[in-house]
Amino acid sequence: MKKISTTPLEELNKVKATLIDPLAIQITESINWIYLKGISFNSTDLYPIAIIGEGKPILLLHGFDSCFMEYRRLVPYLAKKFKLIIPDLFGFGFCPRPQNGNYGTDSIVQHLEQVLKTLDLSSGIGLIGASMGGGIAMKLARSKQAEINRLLLLSPAGLTGKSTPIPSPLDALGVCFLKQRFVREDLCKKAFSNPKDAGISEKQIASIHLNVPGWRPSLAAFARSGGVANCGLPLPAQPMSVLWGANDRILNNNLRKSCMDLLSCPSQEIQNCGHLPHIDKPDVVASTWESNSY
Repeated sequence: MKKISTTPLEELNKVKATLIDPLAIQITESINWIYLKGISFNSTDLYPIAIIGEGKPILLLHGFDSCFMEYRRLVPYLAKKFKLIIPDLFGFGFCPRPQNGNYGTDSIVQHLEQVLKTLDLSSGIGLIGASMGGGIAMKLARSKQAEINRLLLLSPAGLTGKSTPIPSPLDALGVCFLKQRFVREDLCKKAFSNPKDAGISEKQIASIHLNVPGWRPSLAAFARSGGVANCGLPLPAQPMSVLWGANDRILNNNLRKSCMDLLSCPSQEIQNCGHLPHIDKPDVVASTWESNSY
C-alpha cells in the first residue's frame, strides 16, 4: 500500500529520489528545516530554507505556486561569493499549512521577517524577488529597511493593480483547475522564452510540490485574500534594479510599462529570455547582481 505523506518534510523526502535535474537535487540537499517562533505551531512544525554558500547574504524569493527549486540554475553562479538563503514562501512550496491559517501577503512577509530574525541576519542583506516574489520583496524591503540594503527584481508581478479577492466556491474551482496536468505544462511552457526548453525535468519541478498536505486549501485561501497586488507603493528607500525577459509571455507589455513607470529605477531587457530570467539567463542575473554591488 502506498504511504501517504503526512508532513511537508516527508513529502520532500519522497520526491527527492524522483528528481531528474542535477541542480534541483543539489539545492534540495541544502535544505534546513527550521522552527520559526510565532510561525511554527509546535516543535515539529518546521519550515524549509535552502542555505548555500559563504559571504554576504542574499534572500531569494520565488514566484507564485512555486518552491525553492526555482533558483536551482542561479545558485552555481552566486554561491561561491554569497550566502544564499532561499525559503519557500509561507503557504507555498513545502511549507507546513496550518488549518484555517491566514495566507495573505501580510502573513508571507511576517514569515520572512521571522526567517531573518531566526537566522540572525540583521544588516547588509541583499534581496532578489522573481515574479510574485518581486511584489513580496517590495513589502519586505519597506518593513526591514535597516536590514535590507538593495533589491533586484526579476519580471516583478503584483506591484500595481487592485487586489481582487476570489470568493468561494470559485477559489476552490480555480485551484482544481490549476492542478490539472495540461494546465501545469502549459504554464511551464509559457514561462520560458522557447517553449521547447520546458523539458521533462522543468515540468516535473513546476509540479513537484502539489501533494504537500494542505496545498489545495492554502492556495484557495490565498485566492480569497486577493493575492499579491498593489505592492509597489510607497517605493522602498533602498537601491533597486529590474530585469525583464524580452520574450515574457506571462506579463503583458501594459503591465510591464505600468511597473516601470512606477519604479523609475535602472532596468534591463534580456534578449531570448522569458518570464523567469533566473531560469533562462542565470548568468545575466548573476552578473547584474555582482556589477551593481553598493
